[in-house]
Amino acid sequence: TRIIEQSRIVLKQSDEINNIVLDHKNQVSGLLRIGIIPTLAPYLLPVFIGKYKRKYPNIFIKVVEQTTENILHLLHKDLIDVGILVTPLNEDKINEKPIFYEEMMIYAHAGHKLHKQPKITVKDIATHEIWLLSDGHCFRDQVINLCSFLGTTDSQLPFHFEAGSLETLMNIIDREGGITLIPELAKDGMSPTRLTNVKSFTDIKPLREVSLAYSRHFAKHKLINLLWREIREVIPSTLQDEKRGTIVEWR
Repeated sequence: TRIIEQSRIVLKQSDEINNIVLDHKNQVSGLLRIGIIPTLAPYLLPVFIGKYKRKYPNIFIKVVEQTTENILHLLHKDLIDVGILVTPLNEDKINEKPIFYEEMMIYAHAGHKLHKQPKITVKDIATHEIWLLSDGHCFRDQVINLCSFLGTTDSQLPFHFEAGSLETLMNIIDREGGITLIPELAKDGMSPTRLTNVKSFTDIKPLREVSLAYSRHFAKHKLINLLWREIREVIPSTLQDEKRGTIVEWR
């Protein structure tokens, strides 16, 4: 095990030297291994990844979709270069570079009472009618932190279900009722009918901070900065203002 760990250190240091040389020559090339969480991947990845690859054809990009804890494990083991996830992490040896701040919004069945309420507060979603993602998803933890929903039974739901994707939750809500929370980017591309089911809180604007996370010893600084810049260019400027609401932590 010590031999394997030492080999990783030697290889990493060799890569760092090569990256410093490339940076000095002002060359944009190399391998960039990206990890992205499931509640961001379907909404953010299609918006920027194609443009990024076309703009920098000499960068070989490898993307994996994983939960935050798995991404952190891969970062610490140097199996990926950067994670696109929700912060703050307060993780030792990990740098965070915030990109944007998206609103946490309500998705409610068309017949739900929230459609008729002029004011919607956090207290209104602290109910057993709420559908949640399965354990391991940071967005689930943010929802729990936001509304202090600590119940273990779903007494008013037609069946117990822990989803792995927000799309699945919204499809179930459309048919079975109830509510959930979704990130703001999930609205992009929604049908007009579905958009009418998206509501905002009137007492608070909860935000999730989306950042790049990478090892403090990571040497591909140019690739990180380019990735950050390209994502910022496709994100509306309003989402880049952290003062637009209140950041909800999940850890």
